[in-house]
Amino acid sequence: MLSCWGTVCHAQSASQAELLRLWYDKPATNWNEALPIGNGRLGAMVFGGAAQERLQLNEETVWAGGPGNNLPDNRFREALPELRKLIFDGKYQEAQDLAAQKVAGPNVNHGMPYQTVGDLLIDFPGHDGATGYTRDLNIDQAVASTAYTVGNVRYTREVFASFTDQVIVMKVTAGKGGTVDCTIRLKSPHTSKRIYTEGQRLVLTGTSGSHEGKTGQVKFETLVAPVLDGGKLTTTDSALVVSKARAVTVYISMGTNFRNYHDLRGDAHQKTFGYLTAALKQPYASAKSNHTAYYQKFFHRVSLDLGTTPATKQPIPARLQQFATGNDPQLAALYFQFGRYLLISASQPGTQPATLQGLWNHQLMPPWDSKYTININTEMNYWPAEVTDLPEMHEPLFTMLKELAVTGQASAKEMYGARGWMAHHNTDLWRITGPVDGAFYGMWPMGGAWLSQHLWQHYQYTGDTNFLKSVYDVLKGAALFYADALQTEPSHEWLVVVPSMSPENEHRRGVSMTAGTTMDNQLVFDVFSNFLGAAAVLRADQALADSIRVKLGKLPPMQIGKHGQLQEWLEDLDRPDDKHRHVSHLYRLYPSNQVSPYRNPALFQAARTSLVYRGDKSTGWSMGWKVNWWARLQDGNRAYKLMQDQLTPSHDDEGGTYPNLLDAHPPFQIDGNFGCTSGIAEMLVQSHDGAVHLLPALPDAWHTGKVTGLKARGGFTVDLDWNDGKISRLVVKSALGGKCRFRIYDELKHAGLHVAQGMNGNPFFAVAAVKEPVIVAAEQVEQVRRVYEYDLATEAGKVYTFSF
Repeated sequence: MLSCWGTVCHAQSASQAELLRLWYDKPATNWNEALPIGNGRLGAMVFGGAAQERLQLNEETVWAGGPGNNLPDNRFREALPELRKLIFDGKYQEAQDLAAQKVAGPNVNHGMPYQTVGDLLIDFPGHDGATGYTRDLNIDQAVASTAYTVGNVRYTREVFASFTDQVIVMKVTAGKGGTVDCTIRLKSPHTSKRIYTEGQRLVLTGTSGSHEGKTGQVKFETLVAPVLDGGKLTTTDSALVVSKARAVTVYISMGTNFRNYHDLRGDAHQKTFGYLTAALKQPYASAKSNHTAYYQKFFHRVSLDLGTTPATKQPIPARLQQFATGNDPQLAALYFQFGRYLLISASQPGTQPATLQGLWNHQLMPPWDSKYTININTEMNYWPAEVTDLPEMHEPLFTMLKELAVTGQASAKEMYGARGWMAHHNTDLWRITGPVDGAFYGMWPMGGAWLSQHLWQHYQYTGDTNFLKSVYDVLKGAALFYADALQTEPSHEWLVVVPSMSPENEHRRGVSMTAGTTMDNQLVFDVFSNFLGAAAVLRADQALADSIRVKLGKLPPMQIGKHGQLQEWLEDLDRPDDKHRHVSHLYRLYPSNQVSPYRNPALFQAARTSLVYRGDKSTGWSMGWKVNWWARLQDGNRAYKLMQDQLTPSHDDEGGTYPNLLDAHPPFQIDGNFGCTSGIAEMLVQSHDGAVHLLPALPDAWHTGKVTGLKARGGFTVDLDWNDGKISRLVVKSALGGKCRFRIYDELKHAGLHVAQGMNGNPFFAVAAVKEPVIVAAEQVEQVRRVYEYDLATEAGKVYTFSF
């Protein structure tokens, strides 16, 4: 059946929508139990206490310090030839010691921390003895609620971070026979601040903190304005007092002087006051309705139904406690959609990208500064963006990349004497590109290389040539850097990155620095390949493309070492007992597409061997990455086992999940949430290996289900129903037209599907042309499941439906 397709949103069924809530029978006693709301720019953690409500507040541009890069002086570039020689001579410790000396200096900092604004506190006298308590976060509506009874009066609260009005709104309502009586206060840990009342509003002004020699320069303001239904509002010098109201709606507006990473000439008061003034003109019902409608146009694009059991009747902490041993498939679906909720809430067009903690941080000095760790964590934040149909949420990352392509020219030139741009393993609001955290962690010149993959991935999913034109210089600049920075290693005359490391791991005790790590080779392969692809599409820079193509051919092949593993380093140094959280050399398996079970079976087996050696239980984000790897290895039950490990209550010394479903490194990092969301999508649909693979890694626990709206490369949208592990219905929407090739484990018969012949000619499904590996001791290759492939010729804008 064919039908025309315009704009499609997959509305959740009523029963499924009711299940899309995180609910609790107790208030939050700590931050890891509070519930996150956000609109990309503003965030809050909602605690839901009966006697005291606490909203911990964030505004995305409140960061310590101010504009400026963090480059070492010219001593590093002067020492670079000696540094490279030491590494090629095998003197790794000496090289690391030398690098440590040269990247230190009086003007070098390790990046600025993202900082909290403070807390809004609302005290409700006499509510200590509340009964019938419940609170929830409804991720179908993006609204958090609290309800309880005092005496015979039912009190309710609703709070949301409005996408449409750019304020946080809370409505407190007293039921029949009751009134709202409360005191509203602000507090903040900042040293440079002032809290006071002005008219009938509460005001917090302040300046961000100083750190590592950079003076705090972000001026911020918070305005709190209550609107009463009946009753009376009075003020003290630092609080607002509500008496005898039927209801009170509290508007919270925040803003800063930030314009962009090098311009702080904005007016914090004007911005904050402007948002508040506009929001106060909107009736509460309209504000809530507009907010939810905006949110749902993104959220409702994808639905997932894995079935329900009686476990859904329990609060989230109990479900987490039982997930690994119980039967609760709906918690996996809820967790998948919670990741999409978090991405919509933390990363909107025109805002900053999601940080290490998304949008939510309650400290002035959070773990790892809550900035952008770009040796895995920031990239993982955006893995769900394309496949779960949230490409608009990718835009803040693209903007940051364009900015890094400017600031990163300085580090490329001044540190490495190279053209183009680069960044190391961390950046922040000010778009620093120099080394962070010293030589052991920081001498990894590949952060920009990895981030730039997101640009090409977006093009592969959307086919948007205008977008590709807009980011072409970023892709070209990344390729230029490695064209200049690569060095010829003496043993095989391969071109390698030096100095570098395999992120945060060591090849000898206490030594990370080396040359030509496997991940570096894989990343440069993609940087060069993406540039060549973009240049071909746009018919640009053919002479440069020819020279890049030559260098591409001189990169090292992958190597299978003495344990049958995919080597992590240029030398065969892997240890089977290495349980390090980073498994960076498997980048080639995911998120890249350089390992295929059908074209590179030996590499496929070696990647599996490496992953088995590393083990399952790890930090939260690492387990999230492993879900994706096991999905790519077509082992749905092992991927599901990693999900069970992730959806386990976290303890202080191990990863897992907190009661609010946020990921535990520990402490909290948001990347594990996003990693598991993308991993679930990879279990259901993959499109990286020359075809759209349907149910490639379906676990036994999900024997029956339905998913709508997942995206595949080439502009295809896929809806699937399956029963007893077999597809019963398939709907394909084609945005771009062209051939859609399906890969499936079961033979299908339908007049509209034709058995595939030859290579897939659709350019969006081009496969990576990797070299044959160097093999020391390959293990016997395990047989992968037989697949059937079918081709469907599509036209742009049409829908194709198949029932089996």
